[in-house]
Amino acid sequence: MGSKRRSQAERDAITVEIGYALVSACFLGGVVFATLAGPAVVWHLPPAVEQSLLATGTVVGGVLAVLRVVHVLWRFGSPNR
Repeated sequence: MGSKRRSQAERDAITVEIGYALVSACFLGGVVFATLAGPAVVWHLPPAVEQSLLATGTVVGGVLAVLRVVHVLWRFGSPNR
C-alpha cells in the first residue's frame, strides 16, 4: 500500500464501483439461478431432477456472481480504464 492519501472523490468512486459490482452480481446470479432452477418450480419433475436443477442453479449463479464482482473491480483498478 502506498502512503498517498486518497481524495474524497476517489473514495466515493471506489464506494460506488463496489456497490455497482455487488448489485450487478446479485442480479446476474439471480437471473442465472432462476433460468436454471425455474423448470423445477414450474413443472412437476422427478425429485432427483429437481434437486440437480436447484443445485446447478445455485452453484452456477454463485460462481458467475463472484466472477462478475472480480471482473468489475479488476477493470476499475486497471490503469487503462
